[in-house]
Amino acid sequence: MKLALKEWGVAVKALEEGQQIILLRKGGIHEETKQFELVDQRFLLYPTFEHQKVELVKPQYEPDFFDSLNQWDSRNSTVQIRIVAEVVEDIEVFDEEKVRTLSPYHIWVDTVAEERLNWKKTQPLHVLVLRIFKLKKPVTLPIEEAYLGCKSWHELLQEIDTQEAKPVLSDEKFEAKRKKIQAVLS
Repeated sequence: MKLALKEWGVAVKALEEGQQIILLRKGGIHEETKQFELVDQRFLLYPTFEHQKVELVKPQYEPDFFDSLNQWDSRNSTVQIRIVAEVVEDIEVFDEEKVRTLSPYHIWVDTVAEERLNWKKTQPLHVLVLRIFKLKKPVTLPIEEAYLGCKSWHELLQEIDTQEAKPVLSDEKFEAKRKKIQAVLS
């Protein structure tokens, strides 16, 4: 697999640890179509540290924020790919109240979710419900020039084996979390 979605390192850590199963996407500033598009149902998660700020995560996730920075080594310009995601649902949301009801299910302060919704107001906020799988071994990659900037999707320059990846959550735990999210969005 080479397709990767860029996401804040702290959010990737939360997904890897089963603390959340959703991502809230509107698209990067430099997207070709100027909006978020789901390119594939299965992809790697590429942790990024651009735009990530500790004050934008809930206080209980601040230690995770700093832990996620340890996975990034700016001295030798490498990043670790640790997980692969499978989209179970892509729910388009336009309603600020529905976004607020998602607060218990993600790591961001409420203003982040609301700002994502309100940016490009005519476009939906994509709530991606993800099944996360941990790679057998993390893969360390050099941070290439092609991976920089505000774009959601990247084709990695090397293939990553995902065949032996294991689910982060059991089927039962995942389904329980998914049902709670469905309930607040319906």
